[in-house]
Order: sequence, then structure tokens, then C-alpha cells
Amino acid sequence: MIPGFTNGLAQVNSVEIAYSIGGQGPPILLLHGFPQTRALWAQIAPELAKTRTVICADLRGYGASSKPQGVAAYSFREMGRDMHALMAHLGFERFDLVGHDRGARCAHRMALDAPEAINTLTLMDIVPTYLLLDELSSPVARGYYHWFFLSQPAPFPERMIGADPDYYFESCLLGWGASKLADFDAAQLAAYRTAWRDPEAIRGMCNDYRAALDYDFALDKADLHRRITCPTMIMWGADGAMGKAYDVAATWRERCTDIRAQPIPGGHFFVDTAPVQTTAALQDFLSL
Repeated sequence: MIPGFTNGLAQVNSVEIAYSIGGQGPPILLLHGFPQTRALWAQIAPELAKTRTVICADLRGYGASSKPQGVAAYSFREMGRDMHALMAHLGFERFDLVGHDRGARCAHRMALDAPEAINTLTLMDIVPTYLLLDELSSPVARGYYHWFFLSQPAPFPERMIGADPDYYFESCLLGWGASKLADFDAAQLAAYRTAWRDPEAIRGMCNDYRAALDYDFALDKADLHRRITCPTMIMWGADGAMGKAYDVAATWRERCTDIRAQPIPGGHFFVDTAPVQTTAALQDFLSL
């Protein structure tokens, strides 16, 4: 999964969370997004592990982690509790936190719910969930239509996707990515395909998006007055949908007390397609 890393399965928060761990030094947790798995970090984690203990985990509903029943189980608050409990299980009370896409939304929630555990926060290619949904624009609605398709009542999206998972999920990789399949590492792409062909993973991913509308929107609205207090890095794909539709850094300035921002070449999936630049930006931020 991650070259040179050890794989594990932790029983935490009433679910099993699959993870890979490697390296030595201060701990850092890396969280993937949709429609991927912890394999996202296969080219970045080994570089970070030269000076750090790196943990890459599958979110609930994704990869080899549990896929519980019910939409409420997929709020970012529950996902965040999983990850906080995983790090405690591994013996880490405080850690640096990095998330891409859904993993970044989970990380944002963790920084609000458990600020005492987070040393630094890195959010990759998202604007705040509440902002995206409350001030939805036509370009964003068209580009990010999947938020509203996946959140339709079961089993409609599950059956549609299940007819050809590779076609659907690869259309997602290319639709917001300013990229082509050849830009993705072959081994990582194979890991993604294996995961998203599982009907239970398809259900879990749909419930993730249902929960964003049914639970996370209200949770984030209740916390609009709160700010992230740890040093925060905002990264986004210079050619991606979010970068074109928003001043991404500006969407976070009122929500953070200590913010840095940096675009990365490529689209939404720059972690896959520009791992060297992504690693360098992370190392620069973490060394401050």
C-alpha cells in the first residue's frame, strides 16, 4: 500500500480503521479524499517518513476501513472521532494533520472538535463545506454535481455507479482534475479501482455525501463563529475547479488565526499528479 510502511487495522470508535505507518519522529496523519484510499500518499509518505512518524488512514466507508450502516455514521464529526481515536490508539496525543478533499473536511472538523490534539493543519483543495453549499454558484454546481447525485436516496446512486464503477469514478478523477489517467501512478490507480469496485464502498461514499447535506452543513453553521487556532496551510490545484471558482485562500482567512496559502500545479488531484511539488510545500510548512 505505502512502500516500506507497516499496515494495521485498529478497533476504535466502534469501527475498524485501516492504516499504514512508517518512519520515526514527530507524528503526522495523512487523510485521503473521494474516491480514493490511503494509497493516495504512496509517493509522499515515504519522503515525510525520513524525519517523521507518518500515519496514512482509510476514512470510514473507504478502502479497507469499516463501512457502517446509516447516514449519520458518516458525518465528518464521526470520521474525525475515528482518526483522533486512531492516533490515541497508536500513542500520539498531539500530531500534525493533513487532509485532501473529504479528508480535508474531516481534518477541518477535527481542528474544531479537538484543537488540543492538532499541532498544525493542512487543508488541500477545499473551501469550507458550509460556504460551498450556502453560496452555491452555477459553475460550482455544474463542476461538483456529484455532491447532489451521490446524496440522493439509496439505492439510486449506488445502482447507477455499480453498473460500471471504473467508468464513473475515473470520470471523477478526470472531471475536476485538469489531468488524464496517464498522470496517475499505475499502482495507486489499481488500488483505487480495487477499493471502489466494492459495493459496500460505493454505499459508504454515497453516505459520506448524504451526511454532508444532512448533518455537516448544520454542524458547520453552528460553528461559524469559531476559528482554527493552530498554524494552517491552505493548498489548492492552480488549474482545478476550486481554484477557478474561488479565491481559495480568502475563503479560509476569517476561519483561521494563522494561515499560509500556496497553489500547486495541476487540478484537484495534484497530490497524485504533482507529488514532488506537494511534498516540498508540505515540508516547507512543517519546518516553520
